[in-house]
Amino acid sequence: MAIKSKDIITSEVFLSFLYRFIRIYSATFRYTITRENEWMDYLKQGGNVLLSVWHQQFFTAIRYCKIFEEYHPPLMISKSTDGTIIAGVARRTGWNPVLGSSSRGGAEALKAMIDCFKSSHLAAHVVDGPRGPAGKIKAGLIRLAHAADAVIVPLYTDADRAWYFNSWDNFLLPKPFARVRVSYGSMIKFNPTTDPDEFEGQRLKLERIMTSGLKGKLAVQPV
Repeated sequence: MAIKSKDIITSEVFLSFLYRFIRIYSATFRYTITRENEWMDYLKQGGNVLLSVWHQQFFTAIRYCKIFEEYHPPLMISKSTDGTIIAGVARRTGWNPVLGSSSRGGAEALKAMIDCFKSSHLAAHVVDGPRGPAGKIKAGLIRLAHAADAVIVPLYTDADRAWYFNSWDNFLLPKPFARVRVSYGSMIKFNPTTDPDEFEGQRLKLERIMTSGLKGKLAVQPV
């Protein structure tokens, strides 16, 4: 029986190798963390925190996010080959991958995210994943924050030297030994609502805030 390439790249052996490679590669980064204390204090006091990050920038934060493994925080990841690979890395980083997206298994995944979130008090969401469009926040993030009574905290990453892929999200990959900055926005709390216009207003408000953190070709130019 022929072995399919999909079976190889989603195997435990390959995923273990990939995780170790990412750890070694990102060990060369020189991290600077800014504005972490505000939301960490809120979390330690019993609050629920939902970290929100652009798909463009999540790789840069993988090694750094190992420090949150004690919370075993949930992270929604798409049901796809790429999602299986990312989930394997996330699990080894101490995170709890929940498989689903807006197009496949979204309702079930959102319910699982809510259940896990209420016990972990910390979760993360890739706001425009898994396939974009880039810079457009999906409604699931707002629904999750409402259901878990959570504050949303934007998470941004940047590097002084990086490659940008020619992909839908202009994916950011810091070069070896780059100076990497992980920075956080202010905590944002939205009141739950059943009004479609108010809900859309919340989504657009967060989108306006977070688009300022996009990099590369997606960077918002000053007016």
